[in-house]
Amino acid sequence: MSPLPSPNPLRGLRTALVTTAGLLAVLWALQIVQFATDDSLMTYGIRPRRLGELVDIYPAQFLHLGFGHLIANTLALAVLGFLAATRGFLRFAGVSLVVMTVCGLGVWLTAPANTNTVGASGLVFGYFGYLLVRGFVDRRLFDIALAFVITGVYGWSMLWGALPTASGVSWQGHLFGFAGGVLAAFLFRRDRAGRETARPTAPTGGGPRPMSEELKDLGLL
Repeated sequence: MSPLPSPNPLRGLRTALVTTAGLLAVLWALQIVQFATDDSLMTYGIRPRRLGELVDIYPAQFLHLGFGHLIANTLALAVLGFLAATRGFLRFAGVSLVVMTVCGLGVWLTAPANTNTVGASGLVFGYFGYLLVRGFVDRRLFDIALAFVITGVYGWSMLWGALPTASGVSWQGHLFGFAGGVLAAFLFRRDRAGRETARPTAPTGGGPRPMSEELKDLGLL
């Protein structure tokens, strides 16, 4: 029996690039709308402990308090979002949903009264937490090495941002976003004894390939 092929850590780079570019395009388009309509979308921010605001825990994370706020999130979101998306679009979407849910609920429950929280920094911290833990959960040397690299680049600023050190900054969103990313790493871990070792071999005789293999080649699984 021939040995199973090792997972390619670079598979899905094109999908990751398109996905991250699309996410950033949405954020910038919404900020342009904000600018053109005198911040009319701020009504979708998170106001804590109001039942009617629970629906806003998701859209709030796509809005920003001006272009400066968006620029501050763009570079880290581009880098960390791209790295998080290299395992495929569906997994990235699932990770993002978990991060936004945990982050949004955490802000809704713990933010100071009479505040209105917006911003994608929860996603930034969520992707950081996800990347930090993913390699150890999946037991992949490439991802473990990547975790050490991003810790060296972002570790101090992430730690500082998750603490109540600056007024007007939602450290709650940062902290709960990070927690959501760690949770997502466990929820979306790969079963090495199942999904990978049971990977079907390519059929002989020119028959059609399984749909799951086609999706993997496209970076969607």
